[in-house]
Amino acid sequence: MRGSTTESDVEPATKEAAEGLEAAGDAEEYAGADEEYAGGAEDYVTDARRARWAAVGTGTLLTCAGLAAALLRSAGAAPALVPAAYAVGAAVCAFAAVLGAKGRTRRALWSLIAGTMIMALGDQFD
Repeated sequence: MRGSTTESDVEPATKEAAEGLEAAGDAEEYAGADEEYAGGAEDYVTDARRARWAAVGTGTLLTCAGLAAALLRSAGAAPALVPAAYAVGAAVCAFAAVLGAKGRTRRALWSLIAGTMIMALGDQFD
């Protein structure tokens, strides 16, 4: 029975070979990732810059809209809570624009959402 092997004899060799191939595949995968990101550094910077400008622009636009709504509502017969909510929402959106300018785009996005929700809540009091 020279040529016969049992399943237990083959299994350790197969596991070692599989681990070796897996490690080699991981190394090739990581090497390919390094090459991929080396050329994409400019794209990353461009995307980050675009996200910052979008946060700043949206924050500025919502700040102006909130301040205009606060001024218009304060001149009317609306309760005092309505223009105050618009002003607070505009302040939060202005803070989001500052965060976006500093590169904190994720926090800026959540601040923009919070500011818009505050303004919408103020509109519900009218």
